[in-house]
Amino acid sequence: MTTTTDLVSYEDALASYDPVMGLEVHVELGTATKMFCGCSTALGAEPNTQTCPTCLGMPGALPVVNATGVESAIKIGLALHCEIAEWCRFARKNYFYPDMPKNFQTSQYDEPIAFNGYLDVQLEDGETFRVEIERAHMEEDTGKSTHVGGATGRIHGASHSLLDYNRAGIPLIEIVTKPITGAGERAPEVAKAYVRELRELIRALGVSEARMEMGQMRCDVNLSLMRKDADKFGTRSETKNVNSLRSVERAARFEIQRHAAVLNGGGTVIQETRHFHEDTGSTTSGRVKEEAEDYRYFPEPDLVPVAPSREWVEEIRAALPELPLVRRTRLLTEWGISATEMQAILNAGALDLIVATIDAGADAASARKWWMGELARAANESGKAPDELPITPAQVARVTELVAKGDLNDKLARQVIEGVLAGEGTPDEVVDKRGLKVVSDEGALTAAVDEAIAGNPAIADKIRGGKVAAAGALVGAVMKATRGQADAARVKELILEKLGVEG
Repeated sequence: MTTTTDLVSYEDALASYDPVMGLEVHVELGTATKMFCGCSTALGAEPNTQTCPTCLGMPGALPVVNATGVESAIKIGLALHCEIAEWCRFARKNYFYPDMPKNFQTSQYDEPIAFNGYLDVQLEDGETFRVEIERAHMEEDTGKSTHVGGATGRIHGASHSLLDYNRAGIPLIEIVTKPITGAGERAPEVAKAYVRELRELIRALGVSEARMEMGQMRCDVNLSLMRKDADKFGTRSETKNVNSLRSVERAARFEIQRHAAVLNGGGTVIQETRHFHEDTGSTTSGRVKEEAEDYRYFPEPDLVPVAPSREWVEEIRAALPELPLVRRTRLLTEWGISATEMQAILNAGALDLIVATIDAGADAASARKWWMGELARAANESGKAPDELPITPAQVARVTELVAKGDLNDKLARQVIEGVLAGEGTPDEVVDKRGLKVVSDEGALTAAVDEAIAGNPAIADKIRGGKVAAAGALVGAVMKATRGQADAARVKELILEKLGVEG
């Protein structure tokens, strides 16, 4: 087994070899029922309670295709600029499946529903890289195996395994790229950017939440190296079920270094599946990888072919939402921000939240400010994604409205957001409970200003002498006396008026 100590440096690997990648992404569709039966797909049920004779593979039970699953597949295919098949069918993929009771997976083999497309992705520096799509096909998910008694959670060393068939039969779309070449040293970055862009596209279509941490979207990273002077690809490895964007990038990078070490040492890369380890960023061997013919595909005899009419396909095409890259390009112009700023928003997972906050009435600059500032900090501290915070875009928009009206300043607005996050109620309720409104009573402000001037005669003299910047100290004194609830700009105006100085 190759370990991290056996690796070639990344720079040395790229000096001798060109990486070739293939990415296979599985997406669980957000349908209410499974792909071939009426069982619920809801998460969190007791093991083996969402099953029936069909998804348990009982003799005589016949499958029926989920129409919403087919529609979702067509949406994905169209959004990936694919051709949509006029006629396609399912096949049985035969393999030892301990987590599939019928011991085969209903999938599509040589007749996928969508094929020959592409997805343009943006890299960190704004460069666009086109990833060609080989196919997107329909299939069903397997059940869940839990291996008990071992140290690693895998079958090796376990005393026994538990099987939950609730997930068996949930609709999947598998999206397979053509070989990705020409990325060079940026290959891992391209892999990450592709999966991220695909996730955004899937979410925009509304066909899946595509939460990688929940297994709703997972990526198999196929990688091989070819020598600079070679004209054919090397032997590939397939790192299975990688479930985060960062891990996709790390898995690709590690495999480049590992392959180079094997080849430089005169060894032969084995075509195999591999497991990625989050803690070390390394991969370990799984099993020797089968070729397609090893699965003994044959047409599924219990399902009729799928033949979507051209009229239906065009209706679906006409109803597609604005695609993520087009939307980002538009927003970048509308908001007047740089590509780097947009990338930061994407990395923070805040784009949809900012848009929703603007839709709720906030201006674009304020929406970005709060989600990329105070709320991003709160998300980091709590270990949550921004959309998991207990505050809604409408509530953030209300905070910006209170600031714009002069009822809150930024300091008080931060306290309001803090209160909402703490579960103290809506922004207005937090303002009332904490007594956070800006002091706008001119009499109270004037009294506070008079007290600050009287208590700081030396500073007052400096201001009278023309050093207007010194007014900041008196403003600070007033803000302290009013617990930060005064309008700083108005306080400064009053100070200068009292001292007979023009601002």
